[in-house]
Amino acid sequence: MSRERGRLSRLPLRVRLVAGFSATMLLVLTAAGAFVFWRVQYALDHRLNTELAKTARVVTPLVTSTGEISDDDALRAAGDHYQVLDRAGRVLTADKTAGQSPLLRPGEVRSALRHPVRKDLGELLPASARPLRVYAKALPPRAGGDAAVLVVATKRNQRDEALRELLGQLLAAGFGALIITAVVGDRLARAALKPVERYRSQAADIASGAMGVRLDVPAQRDDEVTRLGHTLNDVLSALEDALEHERRFVNDASHELRTPLTLLTSRVQLALRRQRSVSEHEVILEEIGTDVARLSRLAEQLLALGNEQSAPASTETSDLAAVTLRQIELRRSLATPDAPFSAPGALEVATSGPALVEVGATRLTRLIDNLLNNAAIHGAPPVTVTVDATDKVARLVVADAGPGMDPDLLGTATQRFARSPDARARPGSGLGLSLADSIVAAAGGQLRLCFGGHHNCFGAALDLECDHDDRMTFTVLLPLRHS
Repeated sequence: MSRERGRLSRLPLRVRLVAGFSATMLLVLTAAGAFVFWRVQYALDHRLNTELAKTARVVTPLVTSTGEISDDDALRAAGDHYQVLDRAGRVLTADKTAGQSPLLRPGEVRSALRHPVRKDLGELLPASARPLRVYAKALPPRAGGDAAVLVVATKRNQRDEALRELLGQLLAAGFGALIITAVVGDRLARAALKPVERYRSQAADIASGAMGVRLDVPAQRDDEVTRLGHTLNDVLSALEDALEHERRFVNDASHELRTPLTLLTSRVQLALRRQRSVSEHEVILEEIGTDVARLSRLAEQLLALGNEQSAPASTETSDLAAVTLRQIELRRSLATPDAPFSAPGALEVATSGPALVEVGATRLTRLIDNLLNNAAIHGAPPVTVTVDATDKVARLVVADAGPGMDPDLLGTATQRFARSPDARARPGSGLGLSLADSIVAAAGGQLRLCFGGHHNCFGAALDLECDHDDRMTFTVLLPLRHS
């Protein structure tokens, strides 16, 4: 069975569809033809039985106790034949056509003594030489007589001929209908699968490296195949976007890694050109350590960014206000005298109460650290951090008194390695805001970058107006978790 199923599965889909459709139609036509044949046969047999029963009622009073029929003219006029049998099934009297051979077997005779018996002699197919329809009934008991059963019969020639003709017509009509069904089914299957073959051909072009190619989906149709085409086009668009995203990432990472690697190589080459003292080697090692630390931070940020973009949605609940207060207090307590936030009033925070969001504490910590690092490196004190909540969202606002960003940079600041020319001279890799944007987008929130009356939003569309001043402001909006 599994071998046959395997062979069928290797057949073309069009062939399997046509074969299945034709097999179904064959069953339907066979059932319909059998029903029609049975109904016609039943009607013809009922007519013969009615006529034979009527003949038997007429002849029964004419049968004598010895089995003779006093007047058989009615039988001869109707073309019917008869036999009179005793209880043992022996023929007492019969016409010439019925003959002296009993038309009933002994068991059928016993049955006829209890109720009328109907039977056919001779087959419909192949055609019999003497087809008869037989009707037998018990005779009324007569004193001194052996007659027990009257058997009347009539020829079935016309009935059998009509049934054979009907059977031939049904077979011819069924065969013709099956051929038409197969042809029409094949045409329909070809028409239905034509777009699929076109999709396959275009997909082969895409697989060979063609970019920007989409499946040709008819705009005026809306069926399963066209919906499949639209879905495949969406998948192709998503794959191309992901490929382009990865290509940009590799190019940007290669570009950013080239500078520290070049500096590191140059320092090593310079150190090897001549013999140096221990103090000179210590200076060179410190410079190399600085370059290695920058590479390590860059690698860590790239890894964190990749993890955020591929991580599933968080189901952990955290208090945005509590996490913010903890991180700011930690920065204050660990700040060195020359740190950006060491001066009194350089970093201020204000909260209006708890703000529960469906973001893990680790992600919130990373988000707040990146925003504070950005303000410390590219901004200027005082830096104010505000956490509050509305009916639907929790809001984190980080504002600084720095030079801000150009309007053009505001729109691209969340892209990887995006930095202004001035910022390239300062520490950092240009990944902080990209990482913050990934965390906010994964939580279904929105990140806003605003400066000098220019506002740029990234992430989900949230209907909440900005109400801050013209300072460089980073606003994070996260959906609240309602208990």
